[in-house]
Amino acid sequence: MTGLTSRERVLAAINHKEPDRVAVDFGGHRSSGIMAIAYARLKKYLGITSGDIYVYDIPQQLAVVEPEVLDHFHIDVIELGRGFGLEKEYWKEWELPDGTPCKIPVHINLVKENGDWYACSDDGTRIATQPKGSLYFDQIYFPLLGVKDLKSIDFDAAFEKSMWNKLSNPPAPLGYDSEGLQKLKEGAKKLRETTDRAIVGLFGGNLHEIPQFLFRADNWFMMLASEPEKTHHFLDQLVEYHLNNLEKYLSAVGEYIDVIQFGDDLGMQTGPQISKKMYDTFLKPRHSILWNQAKKLAKVKVMLHCCGGVYPLMPSFIEAGLDIINPVQTTCKDMEAERLKREFGKDMVFWGGGCNTRDVLGVGTPQQIAEDVRERVRILAPGGGFVFQQIHNIMANVPPENIEAMFQAIHTA
Repeated sequence: MTGLTSRERVLAAINHKEPDRVAVDFGGHRSSGIMAIAYARLKKYLGITSGDIYVYDIPQQLAVVEPEVLDHFHIDVIELGRGFGLEKEYWKEWELPDGTPCKIPVHINLVKENGDWYACSDDGTRIATQPKGSLYFDQIYFPLLGVKDLKSIDFDAAFEKSMWNKLSNPPAPLGYDSEGLQKLKEGAKKLRETTDRAIVGLFGGNLHEIPQFLFRADNWFMMLASEPEKTHHFLDQLVEYHLNNLEKYLSAVGEYIDVIQFGDDLGMQTGPQISKKMYDTFLKPRHSILWNQAKKLAKVKVMLHCCGGVYPLMPSFIEAGLDIINPVQTTCKDMEAERLKREFGKDMVFWGGGCNTRDVLGVGTPQQIAEDVRERVRILAPGGGFVFQQIHNIMANVPPENIEAMFQAIHTA
């Protein structure tokens, strides 16, 4: 395959065909991006003086990767949210922890007290904090903590006070009402018409993480282990909520996106957070419902963002209908690139695993980074089924020359 557009290149890769070169993602979703502090340094290093630093993900301090940077690194992917909130009135002034001026979404309500920042819900409830000297926001309010009656949950009200739901942007704060859906459709259509990059739509649809956001993680794990009936009832309500929103979302953007991303971190460094039996009992059948409904509603491939060591769960993911997994955390137990490619490469697309962010990207020399990238591309790229991204977001301390070395190495692998 030669002379492909970026979209054609990505589509070839995710259909397990080897494209003309490795397809590359940078900022196409919330774990292939870059922290704003590192992005400001990268722009300066590249000599890009136009534009501002736009922080679209407040908890993780992620920056919008601008067209000049995407072009410079020959990036083949773009996130659907880039079609929204581009006008100046959607942003306001803020300052990153290192003092760098930036812009944040105007609808995000932040207050400062004694050097600490707090993110608030619309009624003023403090739901997250960035303590002085910290690089991130941490969740401090759990909307369903201590709630006993779970017969009929108002998820919209709960998400208003949940950090990971309230502070997502863009296209938030667009809702799934008629006005919001129309704006979603218009923005998606415009983006499709103005880029030849593959478009990723971030839906979410989390099943394992949302109860952690709402109840707090310890309470959710205890519920899973000791209250199966209550757990099933809660998850049934959550699936119904997601299915309703999924139909609305894809009715607006389905014809304009190539990949729909769901999310559920299920892994740790040492393996899955829960057993395969527990996953198969509580989550697999419900993931299958959501993932296959997305394919029924639109011509899309289904991606799951899932960090950590999830090797034992991979067969279940495939059986449930998953097409793509990211960020392919090969530094975790049993997640070696060779093993994954050999055992699951015919059925699963590996969107990630392209550079060791933990041990190499931030601390290695450009030569060490290039060697790491080339070896991973050598393993994962043959036969297609691979889209390059580093293992999760580029952290604030990563030198710009290391970032450039990583992307340059892809094309010499």
